[in-house]
Parts: sequence; C-alpha cells; structure tokens
Amino acid sequence: MRTACLSLLLVTACWALPFHQTGFLDFMMEDDAGSGVTPDPKGSGPSGEPVGPKCPFRCQCHLRVIQCSDLGLREVPADIPDDATLLDLQNNKITEIKENDFKHLKGLHALILVNNKITTIHPKAFSPLTKLQRLYLSKNLLKDMPANMPKSLQELRIHENEITKIKKASFQGMSQVIVMELGSNPLKSAGVEGGAFTDLKRVSYIRIADTNITEIPKGLPSSLSELHLDGNKITKVTSSSLKGMKNLAKLGLSYNEISSVENGSLANVPHLRELHLDNNALTSIPPGLPDHKYIQVVYLHANKIAAVGTEDFCPPGFNTKKAMYSGISLFSNPVPYWEVQPITFRCVFDRSAIQLGNYRKK
Repeated sequence: MRTACLSLLLVTACWALPFHQTGFLDFMMEDDAGSGVTPDPKGSGPSGEPVGPKCPFRCQCHLRVIQCSDLGLREVPADIPDDATLLDLQNNKITEIKENDFKHLKGLHALILVNNKITTIHPKAFSPLTKLQRLYLSKNLLKDMPANMPKSLQELRIHENEITKIKKASFQGMSQVIVMELGSNPLKSAGVEGGAFTDLKRVSYIRIADTNITEIPKGLPSSLSELHLDGNKITKVTSSSLKGMKNLAKLGLSYNEISSVENGSLANVPHLRELHLDNNALTSIPPGLPDHKYIQVVYLHANKIAAVGTEDFCPPGFNTKKAMYSGISLFSNPVPYWEVQPITFRCVFDRSAIQLGNYRKK
C-alpha cells in the first residue's frame, strides 16, 4: 500500500512545472485586481503601452512637476511628459533652446531655466507654450530678448544676462504680464526704447536695477505700483519721466547719480507711499513732499544735503489732510543736525521714525 502511494506522488510531481524564481519587479507587475490579465514582463500593459508615466533619465517626476535641475545637462531632455505643468531645468549647462524642445508641452505653466549657459533661443521655441505663465531665464548669456514669448505670460525674470537693449517690440502682445525683472543687464545709456512697455497693460512690478541707464525709461505703464531703478546712472528726476504713473506706490532710485528732483515730479505720482533716494548726489530735500497726501517713507541718507527747512516735509497747517510719516532717513548728509528745528517733523508718526545721525567726511 505504501509503495502504491509513493508511486502516485512521484507521478504527480512529474506533471508539475519546474520552479521559476521571480524578481521584485515581477511581484509588482502581478495582476492584483483579479482581472486575469498579466502585464508583459518587459514593462508593457495589455495594449502595449509602457507601464507607469515616463520621466527623463535622472530627473524626478511627481504630479506633473518635472525636476531636472543640477544634473549637468547640456540640452533639454527629449522625453519630458506631455502633461507636465512645471519644468525645472535650472543649474545645468544648456547652451541652446531649440525649436522643438517644448513641442508637446502645451499645458506647461512654469518653465525654469535659471543659471545655465543659454546664448540662443529659437524664434519658435516658445510657440507651443500657449498656457505658460512663468518664465525664468535669469543668469544666462542671452544678448537679446527672446522672440515670440508666450502671450499668456504673467511673470518674466530675465536678469543677469548680457542684454544691451530692450527694443520697442520686445513685449509685443504680452498684456497679461504682472511681474517683470530685467535688472543686472549691461543696458546702455538709452538701453530701453520708448514704447517698449506699451503692451504691458497689467504690469504692477518692474525692476531694472544695476544697469547703465542714465534716465528713467519713457512710456512706463500707468498700472505700475512698484518701480525699482536702483544702482543705475540716472542723474535727475524730471516731471515728464513720472507722468501718468498714477498708481505708483513705491519708487526705488537708490544708488544713482541724482542731483536734482524737478518741481512737480511728485505730483505725477499722487499715490506714492515710499520714495528711496538714498546714496545719490542731492543737495536739497526734493520739492513737493509737504503737498503729497500719501507719502509715508522717504530715504534720503548718504546724499549731499546741507540744510533742512521747517516746511521741507510737512504742510504749514496742522489741519491739512496728509498721511503721517513712518520713516525719514537723513543720516550721512553734511547737514548740521543740531540746527534742525523739532517742528520740522511735526507730521511724523513717532520720533523713532526719524534717522539723523552724524555726518563724517570720508
């Protein structure tokens, strides 16, 4: 009897298939839904499509965010997922943006190309990006503004390149832009052509700092609330240069060569709240401050101001409607501060808001 049972077991074992060792990925590919369909072990599903989303080699892809920064890439990867909304390519060695680099990325919202070595961008490279809102091209080697930038852009940062001129048609049709950063480019004395900003109907922030421009650009949009022109070679502020800027709240003109502010200039910016004129060559307090209703912060330190009058900041009457100052800086000027009358600052919110200090010749 025992012999018969042993024979039966041997026969059954002969019918069984040989043992096959499965790897870790094989377990992941098993049909856990019970549908009876087992994926192809080579990585394809039942219809032949690759299992899982594609992702460029060495990049990280998650929730339509493609991060390919700090990889030493010399060109834009070719296999970027079509549904990407953010593409991060900063800190690489990309030298050129070709015509078809973004061909299938119609849903891209943000493109980061900061700190590469880009010298050339094909005129049609951005054409497919009809939904792009943020374009960061800072710290590259561009000598001209890119052509045909997406009309959908809301934020453009292209500072620290080698751009020498901003032409009239540079921002044509870009009516959705809100923020624009153009600083640290070697713009020449007349580096911004008149009418360059005409189409920027919604822009509220423009920064053109640390360049070689010698005057405030003409034709700035009336929608601006912040304008930063620090670190340039501007020599004066004229009434016409601020004309039409009725929404401007903050004006940065620090570290220029400004020796005069034309009378009536501040009247053209009726909603101005902050005025930065420190580190210039002013010899007197800018006119128009007592009549300005909303200005609250005035930086005038590190100039050549030798005297401060009792009506340089505040209106003569106490009943005049005017916002109280929250900050006035006058230190590092050759003014004898002990001669400044206390009544000079009668419309200042608090004594701590006044910064005087001693003047020392260098």
